[in-house]
Amino acid sequence: MIAKGVLIPIGGNEDKGLEHSENYSLDFVEESILSHVVKEAGGVDSKIVIIPTASSIPKEVAGNYERAFGKLGCSNLQVLDIRNRLQSETKETVAALETADAVMFSGGDQSKIAKFIGNTKAHQILSDRYQNERFVIAGTSAGAMAMSEHMIAGGSSQESMNKGAVHMRNGLGFIKGLVIDTHFIRRGRFGRVAEAMAIHPNLLGLGLAEDTGIVIEQRNHFKVIGSGMVLLFDPSKLTHNNHSILPEGTPISLGNLVVHILANNDEFTIDNRKVSISPIDAEYI
Repeated sequence: MIAKGVLIPIGGNEDKGLEHSENYSLDFVEESILSHVVKEAGGVDSKIVIIPTASSIPKEVAGNYERAFGKLGCSNLQVLDIRNRLQSETKETVAALETADAVMFSGGDQSKIAKFIGNTKAHQILSDRYQNERFVIAGTSAGAMAMSEHMIAGGSSQESMNKGAVHMRNGLGFIKGLVIDTHFIRRGRFGRVAEAMAIHPNLLGLGLAEDTGIVIEQRNHFKVIGSGMVLLFDPSKLTHNNHSILPEGTPISLGNLVVHILANNDEFTIDNRKVSISPIDAEYI
């Protein structure tokens, strides 16, 4: 069954319209990633629930998103700071998620999202609404990584491309064909996704740069948004993968791992691995 909802994983450090920086090259109100979240949710009158569960400073993080969405014209905002599994089962949580048009997961530790929300009533509502309604699930950094079925839970960038540098666990499973990593360029995480592909060569790897995201519709097609780049790892034609026979801590070798570099407005279809690159003179949005 094709999902009717929309997923928007974001690479972290997206423009919130709160400061001027050379890292943010798009107009905040018209072109920013958060403006895309608002548009996909149905506009400025939509209800957006902010979930800072992954963060160690939830009040500060939630406040930043309240101000950012407020700057975009949104006033129907609610913060749902889930700190344990019991909170994922309460009437207040259920009501908030059942009446939302979109949810926005913050960054932090993605394992907290899986631990406190995975396989709870809140998780069931999110999954059901994403499957059956035009419901938007957005997430940045940890919030993006937790969207996948197979989630990168941690791992050293310095030790990447040595077996065991990447730690995997179950995510929330909204998207089953991708493994997602974030802060990809700035934190040097090429090796993390490469090892994830060695572990799961039937999946695709997605490396999202900061202030960059994708809009996934029908669980199959996505379009790049934001000011940076997306690296897409396709291991479907691997000719060599020695991960399964290596001892922990030794270097991995992979042959014929295909990597696509995509930017704003480029598109990709997951099922047939088809890349659609925007023409050079296409409008930058």
